[in-house]
Amino acid sequence: MSQKFIEGRIKGRTDHTGLLFSLQFEASLEGFVPGQFCRVGLKLPTARGDELVMRPYSLVNAPNERPWEIILTVVPPEAGGVLTPALHTLKVGDPICVGPRTNGFFSMPEVPDADVLWGLSTGTANGPLLSILKTDAPWKKFRRIVLVHAVRTAPELTYRDQIDAIARAHPDAFQYIPFVSREVVPGALSGRIPAAITDGSIETRAGIALTAETAHCMICGNPEMVTDTIAALEARGMRKHRRKEPGQITTEAYW
Repeated sequence: MSQKFIEGRIKGRTDHTGLLFSLQFEASLEGFVPGQFCRVGLKLPTARGDELVMRPYSLVNAPNERPWEIILTVVPPEAGGVLTPALHTLKVGDPICVGPRTNGFFSMPEVPDADVLWGLSTGTANGPLLSILKTDAPWKKFRRIVLVHAVRTAPELTYRDQIDAIARAHPDAFQYIPFVSREVVPGALSGRIPAAITDGSIETRAGIALTAETAHCMICGNPEMVTDTIAALEARGMRKHRRKEPGQITTEAYW
């Protein structure tokens, strides 16, 4: 193993669908801030011989939760997937390569105060938002929090037990809004998050205005969703947040 990485070990796995799965693993990670990612990988055969292939994956954990957990979707080899098909074969007890430090700025210390936090996610990108929402920090910073999770089919609405626990812990401050695009699911909205922002249906569902004066939006998802959602929010007078130029939008592209 390269000295830049440590060996972890698989402690469990959850298969949500045939291609969507979570891995739980033990490793000595340093300095984790909820919302951050770690690098995970395996030594795989390539055209240049055996190589260590690493990719970043956000952790679903709160800092006090063990084992560590990531959620990911298999990208098949014909679509360019190299690492996820191999990770999908791992069993309890198998070794895994992990970067020793967590990284990233998609976290509460980087987000300014606002009245309402909107967490807007697609697919596996609800993971870092759950990591944040399972801690005290966002509930001290925001009066209301809305978690939006958009997927294609109902089984992809993952971690419902954790979301229900958050709702029970914060009944007057938390709302969960699922979107399902490829089937009709009771209680879920259809379509895409950017369109629901533009036509106002997401506000109608939440019963909360989405404005530059009251909201901060943490957007986490595939690049197309992130780009289109930023555009929809910019049309409402919002702008990306920077340390030297505060705004209402914080993003993490998941690809």
